[in-house]
Amino acid sequence: MWLYVARRILYAVPIALGVTAFCFALVYLAPGNPLQLLLPPDASAEVIELIKKTYGFDKPIPVQYAIWLGRALTGDLGVSIATNRPVTGEVLGALSNTIILSVAAVILAFSLAFTLGLLAAWFNGRWVDRLVTGFSIVGVSVPNYWLGMVLIIVFAVNMNWLPATGMGSKGSESFRLTDWEQLRHAILPVVTMSMIPLGIIMRTTRSAVSEVLNHDFVQTLRAKGLGEFAVLRHAVRNALPAVLAVMGLQFGYLMGGSILIETIFTWPGTGFLLNKAILTRDIPVLQGTILVLALIFVATNLAVDLIQTAVDPRIKRA
Repeated sequence: MWLYVARRILYAVPIALGVTAFCFALVYLAPGNPLQLLLPPDASAEVIELIKKTYGFDKPIPVQYAIWLGRALTGDLGVSIATNRPVTGEVLGALSNTIILSVAAVILAFSLAFTLGLLAAWFNGRWVDRLVTGFSIVGVSVPNYWLGMVLIIVFAVNMNWLPATGMGSKGSESFRLTDWEQLRHAILPVVTMSMIPLGIIMRTTRSAVSEVLNHDFVQTLRAKGLGEFAVLRHAVRNALPAVLAVMGLQFGYLMGGSILIETIFTWPGTGFLLNKAILTRDIPVLQGTILVLALIFVATNLAVDLIQTAVDPRIKRA
């Protein structure tokens, strides 16, 4: 088991290095010059060279990458061009706000999807199965940004039940679970974020459990007199690795794919920070945010692989 864990961690290292190389390449893949924000229109050649030297653009590209990677390994992601503040602090502050939405959406989507998927698999072919399948198709098909705007129109504008944007009525950038006003601001974005994972996991659970229930060993368990609840428990355990894999991917999606939702609801998370960095061409913030989100996605998939092995040892490779 420990050899398998070490091998999986070793496989994740080149992926993480590839992520760092891609994030560094954003400086040269993006059109234009990110230093234009710092240069006055009539900047002299001496000023331009000084700015380049300050931000390290006067060195060869491999040297720039080595310096940037070394600083990133120590937690230094540079300084924002737009705000002149450390990128690490901005990314971590926005990441904490994104985690609030993501964890809430995970709890809502995963618990509801797993329960409804089990019901659909148990009542395969009946009206419950058709209802759950139809709901999952709607959840997968509806664009989440469109759903977010519809929820704002219905519940914030027309009914005036919930706030439309922000994380607090006073423009707060820190979230407290004990503050009901801030919890009200999180309801609409959490519901919006949970719809696509809800539909995907629901269909995956229904398909995986239904397939296991059709295996011969299930009929053998019933022939031996095992109760239906115990049969379902065995079926869930055999279907769980496939469901866990999809859950891990969806958690990564929730962490990194929230840019549109956070922009619509003006939620100060990593998606909103990415949107601002793109508009202002703040390359250090763009690099740091994408790097952190990508590494979280890699770590999530690694954790899911290890959890799958713990649940079903047959997955472990010699």
